[in-house]
Amino acid sequence: MDYIEHILGIALIVLYWLFTAVVTLRVLGKRTPVSVTLSWLLVIYILPLVGAALYLMLGELNLGRQRARRAEEMVEPFLSSIAEDFQGPRGSLPGGSLVQGIHQMLQQRLGLGALGYEQMSLLDNPDAIFSRLCDDVASAQSSVHLETYIWFPGGRVDTLSEALIAAAARGVKVSLLIDHAGSRAFFRSPWRKRLIDAGIEVVPALPVRLWRALAQRIDLRLHRKLVVIDGRIAYSGSMNIADPRFFKKEAKVGEWVDIMLRLEGPAAHGLDKVFAWDWEVETGLRRLAPAPVSPPACYKWLSVLPSGPGTGEDLIGQAVLSSIYRANDSITISTPYFVPSEAIFDALCQAARRGVRVKVLIPQRNDSRMVSWASRAYFERLLQSGGEIYLFAGGLLHTKAMLMDDQLALVGSVNLDIRSLQLNFELTLTLFSPEACASIRRLLDGYLQDSTPLELERWKQRSRAARVLERGMFFLSPLL
Repeated sequence: MDYIEHILGIALIVLYWLFTAVVTLRVLGKRTPVSVTLSWLLVIYILPLVGAALYLMLGELNLGRQRARRAEEMVEPFLSSIAEDFQGPRGSLPGGSLVQGIHQMLQQRLGLGALGYEQMSLLDNPDAIFSRLCDDVASAQSSVHLETYIWFPGGRVDTLSEALIAAAARGVKVSLLIDHAGSRAFFRSPWRKRLIDAGIEVVPALPVRLWRALAQRIDLRLHRKLVVIDGRIAYSGSMNIADPRFFKKEAKVGEWVDIMLRLEGPAAHGLDKVFAWDWEVETGLRRLAPAPVSPPACYKWLSVLPSGPGTGEDLIGQAVLSSIYRANDSITISTPYFVPSEAIFDALCQAARRGVRVKVLIPQRNDSRMVSWASRAYFERLLQSGGEIYLFAGGLLHTKAMLMDDQLALVGSVNLDIRSLQLNFELTLTLFSPEACASIRRLLDGYLQDSTPLELERWKQRSRAARVLERGMFFLSPLL
């Protein structure tokens, strides 16, 4: 009996070693960034069997066979549709070499570097956002397309739901694409049935089912925030469909602080094409609408940058990195989660060392403790390089915005963390117009007035235990 147990013990050890070796070789064979590879190897070896199983479920960008095929098949139709329906600016855009360089890069990647719009409003409080959005829905004539990461019933969200039901009742085609994991409260609420019963299309994006983990990665998320009304009015920015007075009160971090950009003109039609892309990836139904007849002449410009698994090149990451390297005077960043890739963090430190004023605004209190500790691992090096860190005290600063030299702004759904840059489906608007950049400057200056600078000498006095925890979370930061 002892002999048999001895043989079984050796067999189990060999099987464990083989399993770990196979998963290790699989990790190395994917040729992901070195930081990501090392983080996964650390998890695999510290958590025997469990770490390897987690990697197989969460470690690879596997959309599933159908979604991956649809996403790949949509790249060319999307780019061709953009190129056919729009004409770029004649001559140079306003701004300096920074603007021209980013525009040229996007033109080479997309076939069209900028889309025109007639007017844009920056809405920086939930009352203004919901009020304007409900008014536009009430005036909709043909379609309302909406996609969001979080739909949390309650307060002004219910008012918007009633406006959508009323729009559907008068014949407007309303289509909602809502992330399944981010909106569990919505899918479990009576509102889902009410909207469907009203004739509204409600599609859960990237549904989470445990058995699907065997065939695809289950933590990939649709993180975009986008509303397009009649193909001529569009909203995009950082705010989910959630009323801050009701959302995540248990986290005790204050109300979430967000913005949305409301724009009118041809660029709204371009954003509608992003919705059509996502709709087809999820449902298999094509909705690429033709361009409107006789679009108005526009003299203000922006670029629409979607990113995510299966969407081709990482346009947002490239735009962020290129704009940091091209900045000469100032870089101001607002982000709730500061866990940048190694390339972006090095670029920020280099910019600060060459005399660019680098300011990073983050919330004083965060709803994710792991991400908060991981962020702190970056503070000392950035401060030593001459960068500045400001802690926002007016709630959970959820606005995602970057402003370079007051000439170029990037605004959207992208957090400055690896999850947003490499895993989620995200959407960023690159703003070229001086008026738009000036509005972002006023917004960020307002945030700075409600923030406290973090001093390097004070930060160095934190406890040894805090440093250990920071380092531990730092090694896991590529996986957060």
